[in-house]
Amino acid sequence: MPAAALALGVFAAIRVTGAAVLALAAWGAGRSPVRVLGHSWDSVWYLAIARHGYGRTQIWPVTGLVQSDYAFFPLYPALVRLAGGGEWGGLFVSWTAAAVAAVGVYRVGELVAGRRVALLLVALWAAVPHAVVLTLAYTEPLLVALAAWSLYALLRERWLLAASLALVAGLTRPTGIAVAAAVSVTALHALLVRRSRAPGVWAAGLLAPAGWLAYVAAVGAARDDVAGYFAVQRQWGSRFDGGRATLSKVGEVLGGGPVALATAVSALLLATAVLLAVLLFADRPPLPLLVYSAVLLVIAVGGAGYFESKPRFLLPAFPLLLPLAAVMARARPRSAVVVTAGLAGLGYGYGVYLLVFAKMPL
Repeated sequence: MPAAALALGVFAAIRVTGAAVLALAAWGAGRSPVRVLGHSWDSVWYLAIARHGYGRTQIWPVTGLVQSDYAFFPLYPALVRLAGGGEWGGLFVSWTAAAVAAVGVYRVGELVAGRRVALLLVALWAAVPHAVVLTLAYTEPLLVALAAWSLYALLRERWLLAASLALVAGLTRPTGIAVAAAVSVTALHALLVRRSRAPGVWAAGLLAPAGWLAYVAAVGAARDDVAGYFAVQRQWGSRFDGGRATLSKVGEVLGGGPVALATAVSALLLATAVLLAVLLFADRPPLPLLVYSAVLLVIAVGGAGYFESKPRFLLPAFPLLLPLAAVMARARPRSAVVVTAGLAGLGYGYGVYLLVFAKMPL
């Protein structure tokens, strides 16, 4: 069996089992599994855009939040509409993208660290707690599919392909700017440090952020405000504060105060991500992986907003798992299987808790 096919099989086994556990839990709780998987939280907004286009605003008098659907980037709802719309259309796009992403994650890992590490990288990425999002009608699978293959093309110095995928990733969600940053910074490094004369380097560096910038500009035009997109995000309660809100929440958890399980788990996962980032940077992998991971980490930790969603924002940062995959690759195969299975089991339980019992947003 080709190695990439094996990686896809491992990914599918972990995530299909997770989807089945979540569906059974939903059914047992008297809820529709399809609604839980395809119509939860942000999925509701994406499906509404797919059906009716932009223009919806929801006002919450108690909190003062004014939530506009302009906060959501257009690529995913456009694909859902092409897939027929509705929950099944959203799930089809997400599941297809997740499969493409898994192979892309494997290819990046294989190129950087070899087949064994790459296979474990895919398994770990499929098993982390917030990987439940990979089986929902959310945008993370689509972003990772575009990001992984853009990074792979960049590592192979296929500049225009990498930039084109980064452009499309920028139309997927706000954190798509991390893909553009990886391409543009790597192109700049190639020009200034390596004195590269490869064709397309200049064009790649300029083209990569065009998708993200185009949507931000479109929102600004629609709202007659150059900074209209950022105003929309502030109305949702999202802004960049350099990490003050994150540190405050982590302090609450460490202080032993009464916090929800999701808050405590989110603080633990963020701390783990920071530790993995330190290990990743110490190993000095290729520049594109460092830039991509660093930008995602800065956005997740430095942004103020719904704290429990921060680990989901880091799900696309699969290179952070490379140090752990490398350690597991040196262990006995049985140990790697036990660790992955244990992590997946915890993830299944946490996903059920969030979506079925706590009914908390991701």
